[in-house]
Amino acid sequence: MSKEESLRGVRLEVLDTTLRDGTQAEGISLSAGDKVAVAEALAAFGVDLIEGGWPGSNPRDAEFFAAMKGRELPGGARLTAFGATRRRGLAPEDDPSLAALLAAETPVVTIFGKSWTLHAVEALGVSLEENLAMIRETVAYMRAAGKRVVYDAEHFFDGYYEDAPYALATLAAAAAGGADTLVLADTNGGRLPEEIAAAVRRVVERFPGLTIGIHAHNDAELAVANTLAALRAGARHLQGTINGYGERAGNANLTSLLPTLVLKYGADLRAGEHLSELRALSHFVDERANQTPNKRAPYVGDAAFAHKGGVHVSAVVKNPRTYEHVEPELVGNRRRFLVSDLSGRSNLLAKLAEAGIELAREEAGPLLEEVKALERDGYAFEGANASFVLLAQRLRGSATPFSVTAFRSWTSGDAHGRWQAEATIQLEVGGRTVHTAAVGEGPVGALDNALRKALLDFFPELAEVRLSDYKVRVLEGQEAGTASVVRVLVEMEHPRGRWSTVGASANVLEASLKALTDGYAYALTSLLAGE
Repeated sequence: MSKEESLRGVRLEVLDTTLRDGTQAEGISLSAGDKVAVAEALAAFGVDLIEGGWPGSNPRDAEFFAAMKGRELPGGARLTAFGATRRRGLAPEDDPSLAALLAAETPVVTIFGKSWTLHAVEALGVSLEENLAMIRETVAYMRAAGKRVVYDAEHFFDGYYEDAPYALATLAAAAAGGADTLVLADTNGGRLPEEIAAAVRRVVERFPGLTIGIHAHNDAELAVANTLAALRAGARHLQGTINGYGERAGNANLTSLLPTLVLKYGADLRAGEHLSELRALSHFVDERANQTPNKRAPYVGDAAFAHKGGVHVSAVVKNPRTYEHVEPELVGNRRRFLVSDLSGRSNLLAKLAEAGIELAREEAGPLLEEVKALERDGYAFEGANASFVLLAQRLRGSATPFSVTAFRSWTSGDAHGRWQAEATIQLEVGGRTVHTAAVGEGPVGALDNALRKALLDFFPELAEVRLSDYKVRVLEGQEAGTASVVRVLVEMEHPRGRWSTVGASANVLEASLKALTDGYAYALTSLLAGE
């Protein structure tokens, strides 16, 4: 790596735009309260600048900035408000959007302007000269108000490769107004790393006294690569979002970028001191945005350090470096061993050890054969660890806390089109038989309600256990039509944790009951054992 490309020990500034650009993603919505909570989490993690939104553009952002006034963020993080250059034909002091920007009372403002002649002429409808004046005057107005100005050059790379002198002139206008950071945006997300690097090198040479930044979108799946290319070419400020949220295909993903910069390139980031909290931050933001965490996300996903093939597991048990590029603990993750029909004994033994079950290697054979037989019948244990633990316990002769001896679930309606599901269930618990019934919004819900109703009389500690997810999948390769085998995956949660169980059958109610039964049994035998 050349001296120009080396980032070892180089201080980089991180601007997180999850609360602004990230909320432009389809399906992402954060309340003002959510945004306050996320801002504080980002600050505690070590982000330098937190872009909170666009004041004056919507009531939610206005509420957020009002709530943040006087609030000191931990770790020295600074809040940033985002806005556009002044409108054509208006002086900065007469522009209501700039007034709203100042009213947010943030120490830093991010101003974006047009770098591409296409956008200036066709989108804004202004002359190229007027566009330069709008940039320069807006930045100068904010500087006069005592703000640090980060200038975002929208569509910079598209503009640069169509008309480089004009794109550079827009940056010169921002610099003349007093911006100390010029951020080059790949707004359409379609540029290649070599194009990004070449343009950044020229900008760094052209503006030696200013900080050059990069803001990359992910439309070509290159946002992280393009950000790294820009930083290696001399940029020292980067922008992105947690989990890659953003409009269209998203933004540069900070949960991938930050550990790569620290662990691979040796860059100096404030967030580097908190990398072990990265997975927790990623999941926290997902929870606030009501999103399911991406299990295949690099570094922070459940599958990022999951091992399935028997040869892999055997090697990882001996030395994790054989199949892991970094230690999972460095980013707050953990190593996982999966169990499937591809498993060898090493998988099973490692997986059981995770659950605190010690098994001799020669004892693993029957369990391995049972797992493979069940997977031929439609089960899948790699996403249902709790069912696997229960299977191992049963094969070792452990008693089950209860058993279902009979069940029935049906739906009935009346002449007015009102439908109701009802279920009955019969259990044996400690030599006693109990029979109960319940209603629900659907037959599976009614079955779950009846099962819970029966169990709570014997195990009141289950009151805090709830069903958090339920998935049904018709297995591929089946040609039996409505008689096809279905797999049901159930996820349950308790204040102490989450666990998943699986059931399979040609009868969806039977498959559901198997998964539900395992879910409650696991809570009793493992999670809540000894209470």
